[in-house]
Amino acid sequence: MMIPDKAPKENVFHSSDGLKKEAHISSFEKYKELYVKSIENPDEFWGDIAKDFFWKTKHTGQFLSYNFDVTKGEIFVKCMEGASTNICYNLLDHNIHEKKLGEKVAFFWEGNDPGDELTVTYRELLQKVCQFANVLKSQGVKKGDRVSIYMPMVVELVVAMLACIRIGAVHSIVFAGFSAESLCERILDSQCTLLITADGFYRGDKLINLKLLADEALQKCRDKGFPVEKCIMLKHLSKEPEEILGSQSPPAKRSCPDLQVPWNPDVDLCWHTLISGASDECEPEWCGSEDPLFILYTSGSTGKPKGVLHTVSGYMLYTATTFKLVFDHQPDDVYWCTADIGWITGHSYITYGPLANGATSVLFEGLPTYPDVSRMWEIVDKYHVTKFYTAPTAIRMLMKHGNEPVHKYKRESLKILGTVGEPINPEAWLWYYNVVGEQRCPIVDTFWQTETGGHVLTPLPAATPMKPGSATFPFFGVVPAILNESGEELEGPNEGYLVFKQPWPGVMRTVYRNHQRFETTYFKKFPGYYVTGDGCRRDKDGYYWITGRIDDMLNVSGHLLSTAEVESALVEHEAVSEAAVVSRPHPVKGESLYCFVTLIDGVSYNRELEGELKKQVREKIGAIATPDHIQNAPGLPKTRSGKIMRRVLRKIACGDKDLGDISTLADSSVVDQLFQNRCCAGV
Repeated sequence: MMIPDKAPKENVFHSSDGLKKEAHISSFEKYKELYVKSIENPDEFWGDIAKDFFWKTKHTGQFLSYNFDVTKGEIFVKCMEGASTNICYNLLDHNIHEKKLGEKVAFFWEGNDPGDELTVTYRELLQKVCQFANVLKSQGVKKGDRVSIYMPMVVELVVAMLACIRIGAVHSIVFAGFSAESLCERILDSQCTLLITADGFYRGDKLINLKLLADEALQKCRDKGFPVEKCIMLKHLSKEPEEILGSQSPPAKRSCPDLQVPWNPDVDLCWHTLISGASDECEPEWCGSEDPLFILYTSGSTGKPKGVLHTVSGYMLYTATTFKLVFDHQPDDVYWCTADIGWITGHSYITYGPLANGATSVLFEGLPTYPDVSRMWEIVDKYHVTKFYTAPTAIRMLMKHGNEPVHKYKRESLKILGTVGEPINPEAWLWYYNVVGEQRCPIVDTFWQTETGGHVLTPLPAATPMKPGSATFPFFGVVPAILNESGEELEGPNEGYLVFKQPWPGVMRTVYRNHQRFETTYFKKFPGYYVTGDGCRRDKDGYYWITGRIDDMLNVSGHLLSTAEVESALVEHEAVSEAAVVSRPHPVKGESLYCFVTLIDGVSYNRELEGELKKQVREKIGAIATPDHIQNAPGLPKTRSGKIMRRVLRKIACGDKDLGDISTLADSSVVDQLFQNRCCAGV
């Protein structure tokens, strides 16, 4: 992969000279020099970075060994074989004892409601983590065991995940917006021995009874023959009797007398009662470089979520390095990533990357529009945030409310802005740059995936001239290519499949308990390459532009959803015989779910049924998967072999009658009927 000798100077945006003076990488020439080193001499490049961390034992041999070609045997990636360490030790103990950061703020926690706040230093965080690590050990959790975490955005969520890795347990965090069915499915697949949850939380004005959902999930697990013996519940909102929650329970952060917390004394344990007698000292479990670190589930094109497995050393090095260089982290920064820890962005760029660099971060429980649409900028001013990282969906949503809510606050502390989750459209990029950043803050438009562990295509804020909507160039150690349908590499300006030619330290190692699926999903289509599933365009200047998913996946508000998973949820309704789901452009979310359902004979489509179907999807997957539109489809456009022509359905969803070649349709009259029903649906 060729990096241009010099980045273009026209039709691009440049960072300020002031930012360049203090930057880790201050010019495009320096970026290019280091990039070439990272590709041609990765052992030296990553070996120098590894010196900043603590290793119980050193690695031997090659820094990275791998096979990306399914025709040459089993796919594997191994990093720093022979080395051992503990990530929790590096994130906390090493920063406290070696870098003297004990009294530095690790997190400013900002609750759902303004004024609900907490400050936690690195020393305090270590004490809390050690206490809870000892709690987990007292419940029989040991190295290699899987622990499921289903919690809102509270400091205790970070404590729980770090406590797991301190004792060598493998955490599997499930986004608190997912349904009981989704939680159950993930517990069963990862064979988790213990669940950690909370009583409930608010999303804006909406109360979520999380413990009730957790109990439903555990009952489903029991019904399927896998009882989870223990559930530890954090008291976040409720005021329950002392005999239930224990005498050590502190006052709730926000009292909610209407929250009825189910309690099973044979299974449930109170977080506060357990830690009250726990020691705040806990020796770390030293783990091998390729020992499992965490499992995080992402939607699969088959409908069954994939348990993406990351391992210890490579993930630690890669998230730490990407955070440091992509956000140009400086010691006095206050960094804020608005994501949820239930997604990979929260893993890599709220917890692991920032803490590895001794950063101070904002941890936010609430919504960007609650109690009003100025909330984000109020928080930026309150904590003097310097580096701000959010999703294009949030930017487009705030754009709708105009400039005035932004201008209510100064935002003078901001130095760098970032986007994550999906490609950002140029209009939103320019609003973000001109209005939020007042033309002084470079925007790092980052492309990466749950599977990549960290940024793989991204600008570096002081080095890369920016083009609105482009993820620009590869990060160090990453070698992208664009292939055509025949698997041939395309040179120069072109468009096709985005793939990577060799591994980087943070890439996933397997799909948990299903290595064959790992090989089939990412390496079978084009042997010798990691296949992202995304389309990509490279322009005449060598810049990369992500064009969207090529497989049967949707990107809704920055979160990948499987069309097959939504279709499966729809057809479980007794009235539905067949379903097909496609994407439809959405001005805020990027893409929305447009569903076609074929009903069984004798059933009529009406608003009541539509409501039931939307509820079914919410309950099976979660609120984020709720369809925007459901259309009655007496028939679906299929080829003579029975394959649904989703290309045609996408055209119908958008009202576009330029269908192209439909000569392979078994019954073209179906298309006319679907267009008629679309008009009746009022969309």
